[in-house]
Amino acid sequence: MIEILSLEFMQNAFMAGTMLSLVLAVVSFFVVLRRLSFISVGVAHSAFGGVALGALLGISPTLTAIGFAVVVANAIGYIGNQGKLSTDTAIGIFFSLAMALGVIFIGMSDQYNVDLFGYLFGNILAITRTDLVIIAVLGGLVLASMKLFFKELLFVAYDREVAFVSGMPVAFLDHFFLTILALAVVISIKIIGIVLVSALLVIPGAAAAQITRRYVAMIAAAIVIALISTIGGLLISYYADLASGATIVILASAIFFLTFAVSQIRK
Repeated sequence: MIEILSLEFMQNAFMAGTMLSLVLAVVSFFVVLRRLSFISVGVAHSAFGGVALGALLGISPTLTAIGFAVVVANAIGYIGNQGKLSTDTAIGIFFSLAMALGVIFIGMSDQYNVDLFGYLFGNILAITRTDLVIIAVLGGLVLASMKLFFKELLFVAYDREVAFVSGMPVAFLDHFFLTILALAVVISIKIIGIVLVSALLVIPGAAAAQITRRYVAMIAAAIVIALISTIGGLLISYYADLASGATIVILASAIFFLTFAVSQIRK
C-alpha cells in the first residue's frame, strides 16, 4: 500500500476516485429513484461527441464534452416531456447522433494526441493535478446544487404529479437534474470511461436500494458502496494489471449482486 501511495499517478487516481464516488453516489440515488438509468447511458455516450469535437477544434476535450453532454441531456428531456415521443426513443436518437458525430469529428481532425481510448474506457495514468481541480470544482458545484434543491428533487422523484399540482417548477427541476447528470458524467470519464461511467450512475443507488428504503440511509449506503468499488477497483487493477474502469465496475456489480442476495434472504 505504501508503494502505491508513493506513485503520483496513483495518488491522483485515489483522490479523483474518492471525489467522484461522493458525487456519483448522490446522483445515482436520484437516477435510481427517478428510473433514469437509460438516460444516464445516453448522456454518457453523448460525451464521446464532445471529446471528439475538442480534438477537432484543438481545445480541451473536457470543456467541449461538458457543453455537448449538457445540450444532449436537456434535448432528451425536452423531447421526452412533449409526449409525442417516448424518452427512450429520444435517447436512442441522440445516442446514435452523438456517437456518429464523434466518428465524423475524429475523421476530420488532424490531432492524434488525444487519448480517445482512455476517454472511452478510462485511464488512471491520464489523471493530472489539473483534472483533480476540475473534478473538485465541478463535483463541489454538483453536490452544492443538489443540496440546494434536495427537497424539491426528492418531491418530484417520489410523486411527480402531486409536485406539479402543488405548483412546483417540475420542468425546471427536470432540466436542472439532467444538467447535473451531464456534469457528473463528464468529470468521471477519464477515470472510469465513457462506456462504463453509466454503471456507477446506477449501481451504487441500485445496491443501496436493496439494503434500505429510507432516503438518508440509502444515500449513505450508496456513498459507501461507490467508495469501496472505486478504491477497491483501483487497488485490484494495480496489482492484477487490469483496466481500472472495468475493474471498478465489476467490483460494483459484485457488490450489487451480494446486496440483492442478502435482500432476498431477508425476505
